[in-house]
Amino acid sequence: MADAGKKLSSMDASFLYLETPEMPMHVGSMAIFRLPEGHAGSFFEEFKAMIASRLHLAPILKARLEKTPLDIDHPSWVEDDQFDIDRHIFRGTLPAPHDRATLERIVGWMHAKPLNRARPLWEFYVFEGMKDNEVGLYSKMHHACIDGGAGAALTNMIYDVTPVPREVEKPAARAKAGPEPRDIAAGLIDSYRQLWLNPFDSAAAKGIELPRSGKSDLGSILFDNAMFQIESAVKFAGALPTMLKSVADVVGKVADPKSRDSLTSMVSPSTVLNKAISSERSFAGVSVSLSAAKALAKQAGGKLNDVVLALSSGVVRRYLKERGELPAKSMTAAVPISLREEGNTEANNQVFGMICAIASDIADPKARLEAIIAQSTKSKEMSHPLRALMPQVSNVSMLGAPIVVQILALLYSRSSLSDVLPPAANITVSNVPGPRQTLYAAGAELLHIFPVSIATHGLALNITVQSYRDQLDFGFIAGANIIPHVQVLADMLPQEFAELQAAFAPPGNLQSAAS
Repeated sequence: MADAGKKLSSMDASFLYLETPEMPMHVGSMAIFRLPEGHAGSFFEEFKAMIASRLHLAPILKARLEKTPLDIDHPSWVEDDQFDIDRHIFRGTLPAPHDRATLERIVGWMHAKPLNRARPLWEFYVFEGMKDNEVGLYSKMHHACIDGGAGAALTNMIYDVTPVPREVEKPAARAKAGPEPRDIAAGLIDSYRQLWLNPFDSAAAKGIELPRSGKSDLGSILFDNAMFQIESAVKFAGALPTMLKSVADVVGKVADPKSRDSLTSMVSPSTVLNKAISSERSFAGVSVSLSAAKALAKQAGGKLNDVVLALSSGVVRRYLKERGELPAKSMTAAVPISLREEGNTEANNQVFGMICAIASDIADPKARLEAIIAQSTKSKEMSHPLRALMPQVSNVSMLGAPIVVQILALLYSRSSLSDVLPPAANITVSNVPGPRQTLYAAGAELLHIFPVSIATHGLALNITVQSYRDQLDFGFIAGANIIPHVQVLADMLPQEFAELQAAFAPPGNLQSAAS
């Protein structure tokens, strides 16, 4: 048995507790590679060998979950002493015509299958024999392990910047000795002294780390939880001035009559997209020019995220209008916002979100983008004070919470409450920055990396975008009972982008913008 390791934070663990058969909580990607001319080897075997040689660069890839007795506390990550890479990297087979559309349908089907919690929570599937000398790679990893920022760091571990894979140093031997009882006692006394000397000092409180036994028996879990509660209380007290200021800012914004319109715009109308989903998924990917999207954002006086929201709004508006189900009120998008500091590559979740109106009630593409820019600015202003609160509330923990939350999640799923409750948002839209340089894996050139994210009850459509080189790769994932063929929305996006470009083009350049 592996030694007990790092306990999951409340935010990371919540992705485990909210998971149901209809709502698996893993994220992934569909990458497309091109093999070098004259390639005669086995990409599958070369890729698997490369990953095996680099596993030590991402320890989470060899970590499995270890639950606590009676599920009274969050589980921990422990090293899997029976790790077998052949249980994580598989060779897939595409039926005729061996093209991307076929791969997308298979990815949608595979993304609906939950990961095996008895093993490290990730899987790779390699699809060779595609048209034009291409290879597909479908990967998935549980959201409890990773968010978009950590995913980008994992990308850097897997890929190289030249066709020749870089040499990676072999892992150094690590001792697995746990803390001695005398060390635990000494650490406890030292921390206790710090608490009395600086009870409300924010800098001191932030650095407080009470000792842990690191063991998985019931007594050790109760001791570690007690240490965590004391530690959390001290950190809470140290952060109290900052939190009070944040609360005051929020109350001030809510009380400001000028903010009433912003709050009203964040109220989401009910749509067909906000129903309970089945255990099946529909997936599709499409790309547009990154430089053209940035130029469009600059012309409109906004950001790249605003253009992504406008394109998402445009295709959803078009889809619902064709079905006669477009609401009169503007729809909203749940937009994740990263709290990850630059250079932080920890494999965990550091994110919160905001609700933004996407102006789906406006037909003119130019006016729609301008409205989205204004609305996103207001949403950021409203959510900004909450950033300081999130680190304090995102790791709240209490004994017994895991089993209670899992029961509530299953009840919510089985009762189809999302069919009757007002939606918090109508769609999910996320933009993940990616590398600008060309990447390679096992000598093959990476052409695209389409994100494959999470559809949930009440939020049946997720549109996640990743930039790579000079392109934006859009990944559409939906509950198949709500949108059986999400490819329909993906096919609308290039036309929507062309219309948006034409709307901002000078009169003499309309023809070139449309082309």
